Amino acid sequence: MSIRIILVDDHALVREGIARLLDGQQDMRVIASFGAGREAIRYAEREEADVAVLDVAMPDLNGIELARYLQDASPGMRIVMLSMHADVEYVHRALLAGAQGYVLKDCPGRILLEAVRTVHAGRRYVCEQVGPQALEQYVRDRGITDPLDRLSAREREVLQHTVEGRTIAETAERLQLSPKSVETYRSRLMSKLEIEDIPALVKFAIRYGITTVN
Repeated sequence: MSIRIILVDDHALVREGIARLLDGQQDMRVIASFGAGREAIRYAEREEADVAVLDVAMPDLNGIELARYLQDASPGMRIVMLSMHADVEYVHRALLAGAQGYVLKDCPGRILLEAVRTVHAGRRYVCEQVGPQALEQYVRDRGITDPLDRLSAREREVLQHTVEGRTIAETAERLQLSPKSVETYRSRLMSKLEIEDIPALVKFAIRYGITTVN
């Protein structure tokens, strides 16, 4: 039986290229492709897939946050993150969010194929360019404490919208909340993170893989 795969990337050309690569394998089949994370969540709630291949850097709901939602929507689904970032901070956050695989976008296609097969078999896969030893050392040095664990899922969403430059009104419209609620979430998350202004919040978000804006 083929490995059933869903793709999530906000660039259509990238999705089409990956889909051609995966569908060209006898043991793989792309069953759905999405340009936004929330569409993928709704799909995962009603349909079964074996593996999700997710872009890390996406607007509104980044791939790391999406991984958390997909784990809730479909606990049996395995997740491979596809990223431009070799920084171990991104890798560590992806694994904490529930991803089993991490592949850089400049890797050869065979690496992604190997990652999909490996995570489907129940094993972890981190591409060699990241350096597994560096990741292990990072985890030992940093420990298991993650400041983002202090935030609720909604607070993390508001955080991403804020650091991507959206106003309170724009964030409220996208998340279907009242402006007052967004303002409360923003104030609460900044208090939890002990951050006093938006520029510092942006630096924090880039460091912890919430956004790639600069």
